[in-house]
This record gives sequence, structure tokens and C-alpha cells, in this order.
Amino acid sequence: MSSQNSADLLVESLRRATGEANPSLTDSVIPSLLRGIGRTAAALRTAHNVEKAGSENVFGDAQLNVDVLAEQFFREELGACPAVVAASSEEDPVEVSMQSDSIDQEADVYAVAFDPLDGSSIIGPNWSVGSILGIWDGRSALHQDPRKQIAAVLGVYGPRTTAIIAVCVPGREDAAVCIEVGITDATGSCDIIRSDVRLAEGSKTRYFAPANLRAASEDARYMGLVTRYIAERYTLRYSGGLVPDVVHALVKGHGVYLSPVTSGSKAKLRRAFELLPVALIVECAGGQAIDPANGFRILGTPLRDLNETAGLVCGTSEEVERVKAALLG
Repeated sequence: MSSQNSADLLVESLRRATGEANPSLTDSVIPSLLRGIGRTAAALRTAHNVEKAGSENVFGDAQLNVDVLAEQFFREELGACPAVVAASSEEDPVEVSMQSDSIDQEADVYAVAFDPLDGSSIIGPNWSVGSILGIWDGRSALHQDPRKQIAAVLGVYGPRTTAIIAVCVPGREDAAVCIEVGITDATGSCDIIRSDVRLAEGSKTRYFAPANLRAASEDARYMGLVTRYIAERYTLRYSGGLVPDVVHALVKGHGVYLSPVTSGSKAKLRRAFELLPVALIVECAGGQAIDPANGFRILGTPLRDLNETAGLVCGTSEEVERVKAALLG
């Protein structure tokens, strides 16, 4: 199948999910993000010297040269997309207007909240890393019902460049789609790898990814859960990168990702740029994503501030319920 035909099929699938009510989303916004992923992948292939850029983001984290490049690529692509009127990123967590205020108030417009390059700590050893992008229907991601986040994309930079795309429009939840594509070049051209990404119960091989493992030394419940996984012969699949670890479960059809929080191992995942997009994709694939502190759905709480953080448990519903019972009783 040619990339052109595959791109047409992708747009057709996305349009079915929206009922063709959001043409700019399927024809412009998502393609612009795929171009950003393609450009970032091309830069990573030649960025053999991954080094500090001499700058810090607002959270005090040192930026790498590749962080700065990825941020630049996505900003450029979003700035050239007329339907994107606001954007914010983990590197610069302030929602900034991207277009003129003269845009028709009835226009099909979106806000994007993204983490341009997630996994900076594992880029040096050449492990897979990713980009996380959430698309919100309307002019802002803030103070909105989480259902206003109607699409999300996870880009994966590994031996191949792939992306998981999910679209779920309120009132059309039964038509939600979750698709895996392979991105072939810096223009964002893509081939469909899997037209229906689904998490399934009862897998023969069971996977677990225990993030924030330091917390197990402080929380006997988490230590007990990890010990139980080992005793029950679960397969460990954990790289230290949120995107590749979650995508591993989505590709294999089974798995649970755990990142609980304790007083000594505080939450680092940001709701706007990481948790909400990941949760949308996991739920579109038939799984669950919850806050391990209280068991609530990640998508059940409005986004009040771009600096909000929380823990995460996501994966198949059966596994998430098991974690909830173990950590919360």
C-alpha cells in the first residue's frame, strides 16, 4: 500500500470517528503533528551528540539540544496550522495564542498541549523515547471538561518511527478510533500498521512496567504488588520512558504501567502534557487510566492549571482494577 493511499485511509478512519464534524482536526491538525514527529525523528537520527543546551525549562530541568529542536519543530508546525489557536508545552507551560483573534468564533479551532520529547534521561543510551500530544476542541485546554480533549497522539522514536493516534468525540464514543501508523519521512507521510489498537484481557503473556520503583521502599503495598507480579511470572517490560512503556502494552495488547506516588517519591507526570493524552489513548484502546492516589479516572478531573501533577496506573481494565485494590484497598 502506498503512503498516499494509507494517508487517505487514515483521514477516512479519523473522519468516521468525528462524524466529519471536525474537518480541520483530521485534515490539518493531526497531519501537522505527524510532520512534527517526522521532523523530530529525522533530527534524532543525526543528533549523535546529545548534550545539554545550556538552558533550563521553567521546572529547573536542564534542556538537551534535542529537547529544544523538538519544541521548535512542533511550534513551527502548529504555528502554520490555521486551526490551532493556542498551544502549550512542558518546556514552556504557558498557553500562548497561535493565531489572530480575528478568527471566526464559529470556526473549527483547537488548542494543543504537548510534551515535545519525553524521556530525556534515556536518550543518551539510545533507548526509544517519544512525543506526547493532546488536542482540545476549542480555544483553550484550561478549565475544560476533559471530554474536550478529543484527540491525542503518541510518537515513538526507536528503530522505526511510529505513532498511536486516538480520536474520541463527545456523543460519538462508540465510534472512537485508536490507530497505529508508521511515519516514513520528515513530511509526516505514514503507513497504517494497525487500524484498531486494542487492549485485551486474558493474554497468555502478562506484562508489567513498575515506574517510580523507589516508592516501593516506602509503600509496602507497592512492594507487595511488585513481588506478586514476579511470583506470578509476569514479564517485566520497563525502559524508564513513559511513551515506549505504554505503547509496548498497546502493541502487545496487554500490560499495566504503574507510577504511584509517596511523600518521598513525588508526582512528576504532568496532567496537561502527559497524563491526559495518555489516558485518552488508553481508554480509546479499551483500557483504563487512573490516579493511584484515589482511584479516580485521569479523564474525570478538569484541568485547572498547566502545572498539575499526579501518579498514573494504566493498562487493561482487569490489571488496573487489581492495582486499585492492592494500593487502595
